Amino acid sequence: MVKDADNIRLGVIGMTEGNGHPYSWSAILNGYDRARMTAECPFPGIPGYLNLQPPEAFGIADARVTHVFCDARSDAEHVAALSLIPHIAETPEAMIGAVDAVLIATDIGGEHVRRARPFVEAGVPLFIDKPLCDTTADLEQFQRWVADGAAIMSSSSTRYAAEYASYQAPNAPLGAWRFIAMPMAKKWETYGIHALEAVFSITGPGYVSVRNTGTAERNVVHLKHRCGADVVIACGKGIVYGGAMTLCGAEGNATVVTKDTFSSFKAQLAAFIEYLRSGVRPYPFSHTEELMRLVIGGIKSREHGGREVEV
Repeated sequence: MVKDADNIRLGVIGMTEGNGHPYSWSAILNGYDRARMTAECPFPGIPGYLNLQPPEAFGIADARVTHVFCDARSDAEHVAALSLIPHIAETPEAMIGAVDAVLIATDIGGEHVRRARPFVEAGVPLFIDKPLCDTTADLEQFQRWVADGAAIMSSSSTRYAAEYASYQAPNAPLGAWRFIAMPMAKKWETYGIHALEAVFSITGPGYVSVRNTGTAERNVVHLKHRCGADVVIACGKGIVYGGAMTLCGAEGNATVVTKDTFSSFKAQLAAFIEYLRSGVRPYPFSHTEELMRLVIGGIKSREHGGREVEV
């Protein structure tokens, strides 16, 4: 899929309020200025986990971020300085021809069709931060692009959390799933996908309905899976981020807490880079489609007084 598999040049696009992925993803690939990242990064959690890693943990198989664009040039200059990116693009389109693929590191789903369009039209592969989208019309646009051959991936890093691996489909160490619960920080529209994708990686596809009986600030979302499992996600303001998931199966229970943010981000980026090399998706795009229908269904349900929305 890429011309030179031993020298993959990546562009990164950011940034949105509360989302520091241009700093962290670029640092994981390029290394970083430790002193400046520690002192200046506006997201203190990022140097918190970067600084725990040995130097050899950084970098992924001859892929580097070579270009960055942010809506505010000052943001791009700061990301470039801290995460060792040599080039600042004046426009997103300026990256076309200069990079092999682009990371759209913005987490507002409603912006992603607009941000993706010039790269899709130019045949540039894309990794798009979660959630891919938050409306049915935008999901249909991404479906058309992928059906026409566009190389587009999107996921939450929770799919790659090592702590979930022993429970992920098709593993069933606790027997048939009966009930799963997970809290999640911030907005359903932006952070609900973290919980959704973590749970999805364990149950696999097959969700039949979603019901959000909460509010925009305090979402309480009940999902039903065709296997008979019920899933409840509480996502809202004031909840601390962290993957504390409760798993209840027919033969046992477990609570799983994720702690290694660096490794899950690195595994997520490595999966995209392997996709660039092989052309083989690490998971079907249909999984992303189903997850977006759950995100969208949760919004629709909340807006219609908590009615059950079929997936």
